[in-house]
Amino acid sequence: MKSARRRLSSRAASSRELAGLRAELADAQETLRAVRTGEVDAVLVAGNQGPQVFTLQGAEHAYRVLIESMNEGALTLTADKVILYANPCFARMVKCPVEKVMGSSLSRFLSAEDRATLRLLLKRVHKSGSKMQVLLIASEGSQVPAHISIRSLARNGSKKTTVGMVVTDMTEARRNEEMLRALSHHLVEAQEAERGRVAVELHDQITQLLCAVLVRSQTLADKLSGLKGPAKREALKLREMLGQTADEVQRISRNLRPSVLDELGLAAVLRDTSMEFAERTGVSVKLTRVQLTARLPVGTELTLYRILQEALRNVEKHARAHHVSVRLEQQGDFVQLSVIDDGIGFHPDHLLAKRNGRGGLGLLGMRERATYVGGALNIKSLPRAGTEIVVRIPLPPSATKAN
Repeated sequence: MKSARRRLSSRAASSRELAGLRAELADAQETLRAVRTGEVDAVLVAGNQGPQVFTLQGAEHAYRVLIESMNEGALTLTADKVILYANPCFARMVKCPVEKVMGSSLSRFLSAEDRATLRLLLKRVHKSGSKMQVLLIASEGSQVPAHISIRSLARNGSKKTTVGMVVTDMTEARRNEEMLRALSHHLVEAQEAERGRVAVELHDQITQLLCAVLVRSQTLADKLSGLKGPAKREALKLREMLGQTADEVQRISRNLRPSVLDELGLAAVLRDTSMEFAERTGVSVKLTRVQLTARLPVGTELTLYRILQEALRNVEKHARAHHVSVRLEQQGDFVQLSVIDDGIGFHPDHLLAKRNGRGGLGLLGMRERATYVGGALNIKSLPRAGTEIVVRIPLPPSATKAN
């Protein structure tokens, strides 16, 4: 009998506990609904120093509806990163219910590195807005690339500092960027293949025809050697023009795809390109080549050659330089090419932002080429202070070992 009474008492206690939990859940849902619809203007947050009340000033119903329905994440935080408010979009990004996001710390959704960066930005956010790129860590562990815009909110007489954030999911943008980069890479590969084909045709057909015509013109000039007058002068002029044309076609063929690059490697083509540039433009070129431990991959050699080619083209067209320094060296697991001139210089950021001139497009092309092979390109320049272009490309394991 006593055992039956204890069971009934236990069941009654469980029922009361379940009813209490349901009541708390209903209260939480009602509070969340009231916050969303703007019926309340304050949130009680439990902290280390006891419960704290934060007012949600200016949260009129019309603005709240807009924020709730927007496709960007929206947050309101305390100075120590406690989330006072989060809209459904942010909750979907981190794959966590809104009621569990609100009242928690933003740090739970950030890596240690991003937390440190955010901490620094929040210290000066009252002076001006800030932006940062982060990887949000969702509840199940996945990562979401995001862009965060941070702005200090008006206090309206309150002593408590609050921060507003707009969080943009960059997943689709990153995917589109990768697709565009892959497409650009394929276009460059197709361009290089076409350049190679044209270079072969110029060398094997046009150059040979020009050489044959040059020989015939020489024969004609020899037959006219006993004569004087306009016919003799025209024959000699024709031979000279044919020789210049043959040289120009050979130069174009080498620039399209130098055979020495495939046969002798990067160091040889850098030497030939630097010498040809100096002879043609009158700009002195100092070339320093440090012996590499192994032959570089074909893609890396071609990338470095194209970057040098574009850098020298910019020097010729824009820099007004008198001296150029080219240096190829190996630094640990990287190969580095530096091109430095003493020209008039420019503002790299301004030129890259315009994207409407050959110079800007050339710099963008160099940077993209370096990216294709896993490298990076840095440009240092100021007006009247010359330009330095440095590209670093990682070496494959086989190239980092001494022969």
